[in-house]
Amino acid sequence: MNDPHLDTNYKAIRGIKNWAVGDRPREKMISKSKKALTDAELLAIIIGSGTADESAVDLSKRILGSVSNNLAELSGMTMNDLSRFRGIGPAKAINIIAALELGRRRNLGESLKKGSITSSRDAFELMQPIIGDQAYEEFWIITLNRGNKIKRTICISEGSVAGTVADPKKIFKLALEDNASAIILCHNHPSGMIKPSSNDNLVTRKCQESGKFLELPVLDHIIVAGNNYFSYADEGLL
Repeated sequence: MNDPHLDTNYKAIRGIKNWAVGDRPREKMISKSKKALTDAELLAIIIGSGTADESAVDLSKRILGSVSNNLAELSGMTMNDLSRFRGIGPAKAINIIAALELGRRRNLGESLKKGSITSSRDAFELMQPIIGDQAYEEFWIITLNRGNKIKRTICISEGSVAGTVADPKKIFKLALEDNASAIILCHNHPSGMIKPSSNDNLVTRKCQESGKFLELPVLDHIIVAGNNYFSYADEGLL
């Protein structure tokens, strides 16, 4: 037989307000630093509150657990996805999405500061904040000048989870209009698999041949899969 007093006490103990001051996320950030907080504690600050049965930290742990504690996967969650968790309504879902979007833009800003592409890693770090967390495929190009400085990143096409269409005619039309001296192809694999498909290989070959004819070389083709990537140049396929 359940004791209602024990149940009430249990709920009270779980509430963050009843924790030791040093264990509360906000107070912990003030007394220590933001780096001292776990991902769940940072997310709890964004959420603000939990439910009668679950603290904000426990709720955050449950949300993070649903994506294997992968922040990149969390960034891909929609309002509907987040609202399925008891204790997360539209307002809290928007707070989470907005915070993660700020982080994405911050990462993109850091990548753009570099100004030039000197390796496949540079191209990946530029494009990962743009397409790394997308739930569907997108095909982009990076246009470069003679010094391999970044001119622009251009979206060529958007598709579905299964794929997208990359038309070489459109790719080089936009690159020529941008007065590019070279380009880098880039698309994402929402599946998380970095291995290129037969269609990826076909598009790469077509673009490589077109680039040689137009004297506008394709320096690389980067496949972004979450926090990993595949480089055709690094693998000797270009």
